[in-house]
Amino acid sequence: MCAALPAAGGGGRVAAARRLGRARGAAGVSQVHSTASIPRRSRRRKSVAIAYDAGQGDGAEQGTSEPQRPCWEPRDWRLQLERIREMRRNRDAPVDEMGVEKCYDSSAPPQVMRYQVLLSLMLSSQTKDQVTSAAMLRLRQHGLTVDSILQMDDAMLGQIIYPVGFWRNKVKYIKQTTAILKQKYGGDIPRTVEELVQLPGVGPKMAHLAMNIAWDSVSGIAVDTHVHRITNRLKWVKKETRYPEETRVALEDWLPRDLWREINWLLVGFGQQTCLPVNPRCNECLNQDICPAAKTR
Repeated sequence: MCAALPAAGGGGRVAAARRLGRARGAAGVSQVHSTASIPRRSRRRKSVAIAYDAGQGDGAEQGTSEPQRPCWEPRDWRLQLERIREMRRNRDAPVDEMGVEKCYDSSAPPQVMRYQVLLSLMLSSQTKDQVTSAAMLRLRQHGLTVDSILQMDDAMLGQIIYPVGFWRNKVKYIKQTTAILKQKYGGDIPRTVEELVQLPGVGPKMAHLAMNIAWDSVSGIAVDTHVHRITNRLKWVKKETRYPEETRVALEDWLPRDLWREINWLLVGFGQQTCLPVNPRCNECLNQDICPAAKTR
C-alpha cells in the first residue's frame, strides 16, 4: 500500500551514519564522499526502506527531503465508498445474518471459538451463506471441537455438512486440517497467514478472514468473488485482474489500511443485494452515475 514517507530526522541520520560506517569498512578508507560506495547487498531490502534511506542520505543534511511519487488511486473512489456504505446501512444482506461471524459459538472457550471460525470459513467456499450457516448449526449440535471432529467418521461428517459445495473434498480437508491443529498447534489455529494457508483447504481469503475474526488482527484484504467482481467493475484496480489474489495485491497497494477490515463485509453484502454477478441492479445503485460499468449497460 502506498504510504507517506517518514520525515527526515535524527533517527534517519543515525541510520545513514551506520551505512557510511559499513562502507568505510568495506572500502578500507577513512573518508566517504557519496553513498555510491555502499555495498550492493545493502540495497536488497523492501522498497519502502530504500525510499526512506534515499531521503536521509543527501537531502537530510541540506534540510530537504526527496519528494514522494504520487500514489495512484481510482477516480471517485471515496464518493463511491460512501454511497456503498449508505446502501449497506441496514445490514440486512445474507452475510450480515448468516455469514461466518454469525456461525461460531461466541460463548465457547477462545480456542474452540477460533477452531469454529476456521471450519466455517472452510465450509463457506463456493457455498451460499444460508447453506454454510445451516451446516455449522448441525455441527455445533454434535459438539464442534477438534476432538469431536477427529472422533467422527468421514461418512457422518459428510452427512452433517451436506449440501455445502464440494462437500466430499471438504470432509477430507477438515479431517486433515484438524489433525494438524491437534498435533502441531495444541488444538488451536495458527496465528499467521503464512501458516494458515499451509493447512489443507485453506486459501488466502480464508486466512485473512481468520486473522480478522479469530485473532482480531488485520493482515490483509479478504477478497472473494464479490470483492473481486465489484472492484473490477468500479475500476479500483489499475488494470483488470483475473483472480482474487491479484485483486488483493492491487487493492492493498493503494487502499488505506484502516479500510482493509471493512471492505470485505461491505462489498460482499453489496454484491449479494445490488451489484449481482448477473443482471446487476444498476437502476437501484446510488453509484450509477459514477460507476464505469453502469455506463456501459
